[in-house]
Amino acid sequence: MSWWSATLPLTNPVVSYRFVLAMASGETRWLNATGVHTYDTPDADDFVVRCDITYPEWPTSSVVYQIFPDRFATSGLEVSTPSWARRREWGTLPQGPDWSSELFGGDLYGAAEHLDHVAQLGANVVYFTPMFTARSAHRYDAETFDEIDPLLGGDAGFAAMSKQAHAWNMRVLGDLTLNHCGASHAWYEHAVGDKAAPEREYFYFEQTPEGEKPATWLGVSSLIKLNFASQKLRQRMYAAADSIAKRWLDSEIGLDGWRIDVANMAGRRGAHDVSHDVSNEFVAACQQKQPDTYVVGEHFPDPRADMVRGGWHGIMAYSAFTRPVWGWLRGETLPAGFPDNFFGTPFGVPQRDGVAMVAAMRAFTAGVPYDAVLRSWLILDSHDTPRFNALTGDRERTKVGVGLQMTLPGVPMVWMGDELGIGGATCGEDSRRPMPWDREAEWDTTLLGWYRECIRVRRGSDALAHGSMQWLHVGPDVVVYLRETATDRLLCCAARATHAAVQLPVESLQCSRVDTLLGVAPQLVENRLVLPASGPAFHVWKLV
Repeated sequence: MSWWSATLPLTNPVVSYRFVLAMASGETRWLNATGVHTYDTPDADDFVVRCDITYPEWPTSSVVYQIFPDRFATSGLEVSTPSWARRREWGTLPQGPDWSSELFGGDLYGAAEHLDHVAQLGANVVYFTPMFTARSAHRYDAETFDEIDPLLGGDAGFAAMSKQAHAWNMRVLGDLTLNHCGASHAWYEHAVGDKAAPEREYFYFEQTPEGEKPATWLGVSSLIKLNFASQKLRQRMYAAADSIAKRWLDSEIGLDGWRIDVANMAGRRGAHDVSHDVSNEFVAACQQKQPDTYVVGEHFPDPRADMVRGGWHGIMAYSAFTRPVWGWLRGETLPAGFPDNFFGTPFGVPQRDGVAMVAAMRAFTAGVPYDAVLRSWLILDSHDTPRFNALTGDRERTKVGVGLQMTLPGVPMVWMGDELGIGGATCGEDSRRPMPWDREAEWDTTLLGWYRECIRVRRGSDALAHGSMQWLHVGPDVVVYLRETATDRLLCCAARATHAAVQLPVESLQCSRVDTLLGVAPQLVENRLVLPASGPAFHVWKLV
């Protein structure tokens, strides 16, 4: 195989480019991030390089495991139940309607005791949803950013967990609500109690017929919107030496990075938009404290403009991965109570074919620096969604989703319990079920084994960590793609149903041997590699 290289002059912080293909017929084609075209293409779909951001190396070889602290594990820590909470037994299920008040008693000491499960799974990064003191089980309504919730074991519990994680050679990510704080946060109480308080400028206030009211996140009265027009707020949140963002970063007994909640909203309200300034400043400040800090932003809508101008190293790829995969692998029928608003749209989960899935993936990654694509999270579900297995209704289709998650460009993020087949169909709250540590008979051990195998392949491959991506075949029920570097080449095949066998010319693959890493072996027929036609199934072969 021949590899070609060229020097790309970086005259600006962001440089875009595309290729012109001179065909033997004398015609020309444009090759950009969405494919090959016979027409002139817009700059927005070009390949992009950013040279004004330092991307940490370690995330590309990582698999992230998401932990919701109240539901992961309990050490039996004895703490008083706060007035806002309702105690629930560990083996029961979340019930609602006041989901956020249900406290199951998970803590960080318990999490530390069960990190061996994460290590055996093969994940090497643990991401914890918020741990700061708050008035809810989800803790996105922080009362302070200066202490870990005593219900979780406080600062001592956090240090014990972080130390144990790093002993397992894992990195730890925290969750920061840069967009808002809780209505009981000391900053907000000062701002409301004294109009001359320095914290007053941290928030937006407006006069209404009912009197003065603060801006909130999507009208939720307990989540008060932060105003980053305030330089004082920027100092306190991330710029100062003792800022919130920097204080918790520590490679031994602290964090290795942050996930930013509703990152696309932070620094934005109406016509006021300093989001790109805030994200760039935030990441730069964190890297002043810890140069290899990794910061990923939650981003439900189209992320492309923010990934070109903003500072996040990557995003949670709901648009570029989750939504397309859900549409392709959803079951014929969905469980009763499954949400009918598909990621904010006014309809349920659509049924899409493989052509539509790949088109969406290409569209939402076009114009995004590949460094950012490689550091964005590939998520089948999360604490904010129903479980993926409830969507598919079929273990084999679920396994296909896991295969895609572990082999497409990006960082796989596994929501705790997915590997065990934990349910949760009606909403994100329903998926936040306590881990069934003492009920192993309920574990889907076949699925658990598949996760371990897929993660083993993912973490053992340079091509999957930072290799290029090429779609070789895209059909309604099967897609085939190649991930490769100069020294590692993997051929991947994902099928949601039985289909006509895909045949690839051996000459075009430029290999002398095909080793099966996952699934079953292909057949060699008259210089063509004939891939398995059954489905649902997922296969990975190493081309040598």
